[in-house]
Amino acid sequence: MGNKNWLVQIKDRVCTLKINRPPMNTLNRETLRELEEILNRMETDESVGCLIISGAGNKMFSAGADISEFGDIGHPETAAETLRRAHELFHRIERFPKPVIACINGNALGGGNELQMACHLAIAADTAELGLPEVRLGLIPGYGGTQRLPRLIGRRRALELLLSGRRISAQMAAEYGLINRVVPAERVYEEAFSQAKQLAAGPPIALKAILDSTIRGEEVLLKQGLEIEKENMLKVAQTEDAIEGVAAFFSKRAPSFKGR
Repeated sequence: MGNKNWLVQIKDRVCTLKINRPPMNTLNRETLRELEEILNRMETDESVGCLIISGAGNKMFSAGADISEFGDIGHPETAAETLRRAHELFHRIERFPKPVIACINGNALGGGNELQMACHLAIAADTAELGLPEVRLGLIPGYGGTQRLPRLIGRRRALELLLSGRRISAQMAAEYGLINRVVPAERVYEEAFSQAKQLAAGPPIALKAILDSTIRGEEVLLKQGLEIEKENMLKVAQTEDAIEGVAAFFSKRAPSFKGR
């Protein structure tokens, strides 16, 4: 599978995507467009049950937007279109029907941090730092950082980081709830792949329903969220996978899910 800015590998129902733009793994427009195309393919590929997004190398997950394209900020129409497409792409990741894990192998800054926030789960190397430093350039985060960060870690902690632009360690990011957990750098991909492989072996329809219920439910009132959950539960309960899961439980054997 050829992509100029991404390394793509499929193994054990896990698709690993690595940003391949050394040394900073920046996210220029072409890189984001390629990611959209990859997601289109992976969504309908029944051989893939989970995705991992990481960075090539061991120092940088992603430094965010490509500063060489910052000149376009002065052109409102071009800038607005870039932001619109980035918002749609990151929202697409957030709403993706298969689990997406951010494997934060190195620093995740600016748009790189915003990318990992759009993923469903995040595992970081103990050497990684995370931050949204845009304010130090006289700018603000533009790929969803001002919206997702408060939702993940709370308004006051988010504002402290957004207004100062300072970086925090992976350990502090885990304490804040910005990421799920921290592991030694030399094992970060191994840990991410292990979790992805486990999820990919699960029931695809139920996983999709959990993601849909949780993500959409966050955007509405509790009563509406419960309706979303009810609708998904009723659909999932009628699937062959649900019947198989219950039968396997009573037979004391491992279930064999088919995605039907």
